[in-house]
Amino acid sequence: MPTDLAAVNVSAMEIARPRTPSRSAATGESGVDAESRAWIETLRAADRAIREEATERLHAMLLRAARHELGRRRAALAHVRGEELEDIATQAANDALIAVLSKLDDFRGQSRFTTWAYKFALLEAGVKLRRRAWQGHEVVLEPESWPLFESDGVAPQEEAERGDLMRCLRDAIESKLTTHQREVLVGLALNGVPIDVLAERLTTTRGALYKTLHDARHKLRAELDTAGFAVEEV
Repeated sequence: MPTDLAAVNVSAMEIARPRTPSRSAATGESGVDAESRAWIETLRAADRAIREEATERLHAMLLRAARHELGRRRAALAHVRGEELEDIATQAANDALIAVLSKLDDFRGQSRFTTWAYKFALLEAGVKLRRRAWQGHEVVLEPESWPLFESDGVAPQEEAERGDLMRCLRDAIESKLTTHQREVLVGLALNGVPIDVLAERLTTTRGALYKTLHDARHKLRAELDTAGFAVEEV
């Protein structure tokens, strides 16, 4: 993703260029405040100069939002230099800008346009921070990397029952899940890898990973139920 606003504007103009939408845009709907309506109108203006000026204002707002989010999380990235944080903020604002412009038809005026757009920048900043935090970290997805289940303070009988449950669960993971389902389950549910980081490492999407995780859990629940374990125990 480019960090130069001029380069971003090329893509932004393509997205925001006036068109006849299949469903009504927010400009003609009741309940949309005047400021929000003005944002939509200028971002869709036929006049290129008006469109570009609105896009630049939007990018500046998104950049401020991204910087704010990075500043809020700064303690977690004390090792990251200031210029790198600024680059992350710029990339987040760039991606948020393109996302906002591509979803103008989805704006329904349930909040102010600036509030709606602001969330895109916060999301992008959070995603990029998580990726930066995991940069250079090995994402181990093999069964040998599964964390141990703590049993401190558990009575001997309960510990034995839990051991049976964990063995059944591990056997089910190894025998009932596909290789990809095991990787996703181990990465997300056991090792705590952020979903956007895992999506990047596996060259897939967040949605695809959520679906894989759902399918894996469904298989495991069914197997534990067949084995006579109460699913609530897991």
